[in-house]
Amino acid sequence: MDEVLNKDDAPWHAEEVARGERFEFGKNWRRFLEGVRDEQIVTAESSLKQMLEIDSLAGLSFLDIGSGSGLFSLAARRLGARVHSFDYDPQSVACAAELRRRYFPDDAQWIVERGSALDADYLAGLGHFDIVYSWGVLHHTGRMWQALENTQLTVAPGGRLFIAIYNDNGSKSRRWARIKHAYNNLPRLLRAPLALLAIMPNETKAFLRAALDGRPGDYLRSWIEPDDFRGMSRWYDIVDWVGGYPYEFATPEQIFDFYRERGFALTKLKCGGVGLGCNEFVFVKEG
Repeated sequence: MDEVLNKDDAPWHAEEVARGERFEFGKNWRRFLEGVRDEQIVTAESSLKQMLEIDSLAGLSFLDIGSGSGLFSLAARRLGARVHSFDYDPQSVACAAELRRRYFPDDAQWIVERGSALDADYLAGLGHFDIVYSWGVLHHTGRMWQALENTQLTVAPGGRLFIAIYNDNGSKSRRWARIKHAYNNLPRLLRAPLALLAIMPNETKAFLRAALDGRPGDYLRSWIEPDDFRGMSRWYDIVDWVGGYPYEFATPEQIFDFYRERGFALTKLKCGGVGLGCNEFVFVKEG
């Protein structure tokens, strides 16, 4: 993986990290690769099949915008799709490339490369895809609405767009935007204390719930043991959340209206009760 992790290959990303404008998501995803299991891949496949309401992706093209760990690109490829994965973070690109090496070595039907959802020319050059997937990504670009605009350019007529965007939870969302910005502008030695301070109210409640259920040991083990899906311990999930900047959000109505005005019809929606989490949307580009 080292050859794709050279920061000199992506100075724009490294400079943004150095200025405190961007969190290094790829560092956390590298830990995921250390323990990825078949159950996690099957769960990812099931998620795609459920939301897209399809049993197979055979014969379809699949664009993974902001591929992160590469898990869902791998799931799409195993379901039969021709896959194109890209990410802005060079270490995330390396993660997807490593999964391709492990499961589909030298496969011409799965392309992995660097790219930006904010580069309209790059996206236009990719052509059109039957399935465009971007889960929890576009709100981390720094210009979410431009990224949402650019993304729709890649969907083929009749194709589907599956995205997940942070829910606008009012003042809570705005407070977390300030916390995340502060985290990335602190010296590295001070970031962990801020993360602990910021998350303490929620974690105190989580511990008390576990204690009342007679499971305090399970809660404590979650701080060091990886979970079943993302493969990260509770601590690394916290770092991923507190550090996740840029950070934007939208109401379900805003996303619905945005794509309806651009000729998309909503076919599936998961929202309500998500708090600060993501609302999920599947749209079809009308013919």
